[in-house]
Formats: sequence, structure tokens, C-alpha cells
Amino acid sequence: MLNKGFVAALALLPLISWAGEYSLTVDRVTIDTGDFRKQGIGYNGASPGPILRFREGEDVTIHVTNNLDEPTSVHWHGLILPYQMDGVPGLSYPGIAPGETFTYRFPIKQSGTYWFHSHSGFQEPDGAYGAIIIEPDGREPFRYDREYVVQLTDKHPHSGDRIMRNLKSSADYYNRQQQTVGDFWRDSRERGLAATLKDRLMWGDMRMMSSDIEDVQGFTGLINGKGPEQNWTGLFKPGERVRLRLINSSAMTYFDVRLPGLKMTVVQADGNNVQPVTVDELRIGVAETYDVIVQPKEDQAYTLFAESMGRSGFARGTLAPREGMQGEIPALRPAPLLTMADMGMAHAGMDHGDMAGMDHSGMNHGDMAGMDHRGTNHGDMAGMDHGSMSHGDMAGMDHSGMNHGDMAGMDHSGMNHGDMAGMDHGSMNHGDMAGMDHSGMDHGDMAGMDHGNMNHGEAAALPADPFYAEGSGLIPQAYNDGRFLSYADLRAQKPLYEDREPTREIELRLTGNMERYIWSINGIKESDAEPIRLQYGERVRFKFINETMMTHPMHLHGMWSILDVGADQWNPVKHVISVAPGTTVYMETEVDAPGKWAFHCHLSYHAAAGMFRTVIVEGGPEGDDS
Repeated sequence: MLNKGFVAALALLPLISWAGEYSLTVDRVTIDTGDFRKQGIGYNGASPGPILRFREGEDVTIHVTNNLDEPTSVHWHGLILPYQMDGVPGLSYPGIAPGETFTYRFPIKQSGTYWFHSHSGFQEPDGAYGAIIIEPDGREPFRYDREYVVQLTDKHPHSGDRIMRNLKSSADYYNRQQQTVGDFWRDSRERGLAATLKDRLMWGDMRMMSSDIEDVQGFTGLINGKGPEQNWTGLFKPGERVRLRLINSSAMTYFDVRLPGLKMTVVQADGNNVQPVTVDELRIGVAETYDVIVQPKEDQAYTLFAESMGRSGFARGTLAPREGMQGEIPALRPAPLLTMADMGMAHAGMDHGDMAGMDHSGMNHGDMAGMDHRGTNHGDMAGMDHGSMSHGDMAGMDHSGMNHGDMAGMDHSGMNHGDMAGMDHGSMNHGDMAGMDHSGMDHGDMAGMDHGNMNHGEAAALPADPFYAEGSGLIPQAYNDGRFLSYADLRAQKPLYEDREPTREIELRLTGNMERYIWSINGIKESDAEPIRLQYGERVRFKFINETMMTHPMHLHGMWSILDVGADQWNPVKHVISVAPGTTVYMETEVDAPGKWAFHCHLSYHAAAGMFRTVIVEGGPEGDDS
């Protein structure tokens, strides 16, 4: 039953006539990946669900019947609609109870490629997702002869609930690419024992691993519900222009997409037209969509290859002139490792003014008791004054490629750090170390430390390219061998909003503790946070500072996100903004949608662990909906 307040809110919606009518059921289904079979959740008896086709300007009615024995919901990802129809339990509505039918009604105000999924528990990772295609009211600024939806996902044999339990018990539970003692000795031979030891120690002190790129490995990559061996196939006639509507519906996986032998022309990003850019490869973040056009001219099969950012798995399909054909499947490229550049730190000849974005959130300083730093026993560390510390003499330390993962928890109490010559902690000046997250630190006996004189400066801003910095371990091979799509390449085809100065800026630090698997914004998880309150009609500039080692796809419901790539009115308009480790990214939002909205990392287990905010837009045509 709907509560009276929600019924009253529905009455505030504008009167519109309903045209298109659709029905969905939410069902228990069997998912067959070719590698394994599992029970999951789908729509109309299948996962993924049906492709829903709308037309810009129409009004739609969608009846959703819940055949599960638990509540469910449907969120229309990227669609601009009244907040009561957004499908987020607790914000938009109470959700859909078992056996009940909820009817969504909203106008279609846009065109392009989008998707829908459950916003209840881990039903989306368990299979509750589908695609949306919205035909434009007028002509598109590009042409094509045929089109295919290419919906990517990472299907894991474990259920979403089980994955979350395992991550909370051990954050590296699914990390199959941890470095070993053999790797340590190999690196020692190549770079020297002292340099390798320094590298490992630093990663260990941060309670991180250089292989912390993907939280969840061991999945099978799917294209439209088919695993690599099942080989989803799209047909073409040589010379045709084929539009591929790429959708990343993964729970946790970024995919690097390419078709060896074919170039891709990107024409849309997150449903909005962009000025065409031709690339060899692109990275599609979780929940993003890209529309690309390819033109296969030969009578042969072309492999559609999507390997995960951490190179732990892949999805594979085929474009071919006839059924049964397949192209060569590329080998997975070597797994990347995070570098200090990814943490916003360039340690070769380093001045610690470059340490913007450093993540200390996973550090447990309680374990540092008894460490011997050249005879200085930090033991209780009470009353320590860091006000005059200078890292200037650390120049020359090479921390690139370090992995301290396996050395976390080492007892350093008897260690002589004399070999780490050049490290001067005596007069430390933190310069531009703004963005360091201490929110998740267990300071143990460090009570009383005086940070009052530290100069936090400003974090390094990298608005044009949030995927990677120079020296990053996240740069794919295609970046060197071909053209790899960057956010900096994206330009709007036609400005959606008038270019104007923002009325204010809101800083959102992306924070977390990998060791304890706690994720947050500004060091506070959603359950303990106050809502972000916006005023209808203002233009807000959001500043994301990623202080963690993970890339976060940030999704604001109900309103467009204008990504700042330095192109002013031509900045691209998106619904998901990826923020790489150690970077600062800006986006602006025209606050034009009253109501309550979700704002969260779209990595399923990060959002569930606390990287989520409620946004309340006050004022507007319907008045204060808070």
C-alpha cells in the first residue's frame, strides 16, 4: 500500500496524457554464462530484460509487477523525470512490495541510449537490468544503416549479498592478482633491493596493494547476456555503417572496448550527441553509455572485445556478415599495477607539494607503535608536532610500481631505516597535500598529534582527463599504439544549457578504507550524513577529489552533469562522471528538478558501503519538496 504522503506527492505531478504503454514483470530466472549457471533476477523472464523503446516527446506508462518474495524497484538510469518516478526506495517511493504492481508515468524529454535496473539491495548485480533506446524527435547529426545494443556486464557465480559479506570480511577476497614473494625478488634484481624494499614498505604503510584496481575478480563478462563462448553475434553487409549502443551495466567492472581491424567513431556519450571523434579503443565506466559507429568493409568477422580495466576477465562478441563466423580473440594484455602517479604522487625528484590526492584512509597507525625511525621511538607518539616537517630531502626515491600488499601488517619494530638515506622527517612541509583523507584512520596511540601548522594547499586539478595521469599504471596499451578515447576528446554537439558562472561550489572528497571496506564521501558514510541541499534555479559546481586508490563512477539522479573538460559551452553533458585515483574533477549542474534524488558511486558495493548522498532540491514549480 502507498502511504498518504506519497499519494499526495503524486497529485503534484503535472497533468499529462499517456501514450506508450509497457509492462514488466520482475522474476526469478536462471542465468547461463557458458562458464556457469546460477539463479538470478530478471525482467519478463530473462536477464537482461527486454529492450524498451521510447520516442522523444511521448508520455509513457510502465506497469511493473513484482513476482519476487522480496521488495523491488526499477530506476530509469539517466532519464530526466519527476522524482516520484525515479525508482529509488526511500527517496522516490516506498518500493514495490511482493505481489504488487506499480505504475510509472512520465514524459520522455530526451533521446539516446540509456538503461534501467533495480535500485533494491543487490538485485542489479544479480541480473535485474535492461536497455532503453529513445528515438529522437528530429534527425540525428550522423547516419547509420543498422544498429545493435551491446550491453556489457560482469556476472559472478556468487550472489551480490555473498560478495558484499566476503568483501567486508576481507577486502582482497576477490583479488587474484596480488604480487608474490617471487615478484619481490624479480623487482629486486631489476631495480635493486633497497629501492624495492622502499616501494613495498610505502604501499604497506598505506594498507594498499598496487593491484587494487578491481575489487571483484572471478567474473564472466557478458554481452547481451551471452558469455565469451556463447559469442553474441551482430550481422552486417560489408560497407554498412553499424551503430553500436554500448552500455556498461556491470556491478563493478570498467571495460576497455575495441574491435581489432576497425576504428570506432564516438557520436554519443551518456545519450547526448557529441562532436564525432574516431578512436581505436575506449574505456566505458560502470553505468556509462557510448554510441559508436563502425564501418566493416571486408567480408570477414570482427571480434568485439571488452577486457576489464584490471585485465582479470573479458566479454567477447562478433560482428560478421554471416552467422557462425568468428574472428580471432585477442589475448588479455598484462595486468596493470597502480603507481604513485595514480595516487597523485610523482616520487622521482619529488617535492611533497605534489602529493595531492594521497589516500591515508586505510592506514592503521595503531600498528606503528614501536617503529624505530633512526633511533626515534614513536611508541605512544602523544604530543607529536608535525608542524615543521619537510619532505624535501626525499628527492630521488622511486616508488613506481610498488606493491606492499603482501607486506601489510609487517612488524617494523626492530627495523633500522638507516638504508632509507635521504628521508628527512625533521622539518616536513606538506605543501599541496590537500585532499589527504585521514577520516578512516585508526590513530591508535597517536592522540595529541599537532597538525595545526600543516599547509594543505590545493589538490592538483586534472579536469580534462580523469582516467589517468602521466606515469599512471591505468593507461591501456592502445594509448601508446593507437588512439584511446579520453574525456578531453568529448565536446557537446549542441550546448544544452546557457554557459553561465556557477552560483557556488560544493566539494565532495571521495574517501574510503580499503582494508575495512568502508566507502564514504567527505569521510562520512551515507547513514551518518546530512543531505546535500540545493536551491531550484541555481547552478552548482561540484568538485570531486578522489583520495582513494579506486576509480569511482559518480552518478547524480534526475539532473544532467556537465563535465568540465575546459571547453566552456561545449563541455559534454553526462549522467556518470568517472574520477580516477588521485585526481580532481569538476562538473556543473543546472538545478532544475525539485525533489529528493540519489547521488552515489555506481560501483554497487561502494554505494552499499556508504559512498552515497541524498540530494534535496528545494523550491521550484511544486514548491519545497523536502
